Amino acid sequence: MKEFFSQNYDQERAFYGEKDIFVHHCRFAGPADGESAFKECKDVKVQECEFDLRYPFWHVRGLEIDQCHLSETCRAALWYSDHIAVTNTELHGIKALRECRAVRLCDCSIRSAEFGWMSADVDVKNVTAEGEYFMLRGEDLRFENMTFKGKYSFQYVKNATFEGCDLDTKDALWHAENVVVRNCRVKGEYLAWYCKNVTFENCTIIGTQPLCYCEGLKLINCEMHECDLAFERSEVEASVTTPVISIKNPLSGKITVPAVGEIIYDIAEAKGEVEVVNG
Repeated sequence: MKEFFSQNYDQERAFYGEKDIFVHHCRFAGPADGESAFKECKDVKVQECEFDLRYPFWHVRGLEIDQCHLSETCRAALWYSDHIAVTNTELHGIKALRECRAVRLCDCSIRSAEFGWMSADVDVKNVTAEGEYFMLRGEDLRFENMTFKGKYSFQYVKNATFEGCDLDTKDALWHAENVVVRNCRVKGEYLAWYCKNVTFENCTIIGTQPLCYCEGLKLINCEMHECDLAFERSEVEASVTTPVISIKNPLSGKITVPAVGEIIYDIAEAKGEVEVVNG
């Protein structure tokens, strides 16, 4: 493995096409303002490096990033790459991950709009994240102990699990398919509209007009707070442990709640049952 230590690089494609390299305590910044430092590389490890320049990791196969800082000016950092492990790293540039495969993110800070688009086989653990349109059209995703804040997150995702996460996000999980959300807190308006085969288990759901126009929706032992006009036109089986402000026009299935302020049926298609179970 070739090793590069304590250098500054600002030229275009500084390591283009390199294989089996270890770069540590280096900085990628400077007046030459070069892009694509590691384009078309294979088996790259970078550690304790600073990245201020654009597009550093495109078309890389086999990549380890540890204890690095990718700044706000490090735009579109990881694209079209696979077999990636990112640990103890700050990913703070827009569009930091896109169309990548076999990605592991652990103990990281993410502040990145449009992060993770069209990526697959992504594991996220012990991460704080902020951004809009987070993980759009991602597939085969696993999130554990993630704290997220942003809007329009996880739209069109397929085959995803969330475990022990805290999600503060508007319009989350729209058009999502085959998703399990377990032991999570999910806060935000208009949760999971148009989703298919999504299950919430032991979750706390907070916010207006959740879970509308859904197919194959399940809630198992969930709390719902500040939720009005819930389940509109949804096919749903739900066991809810807290009072709900209002439920509107569930198409089919059964919803059990300890109390509900209002049950609205004003379309003929609404055949779903709402059962109030006291104690």
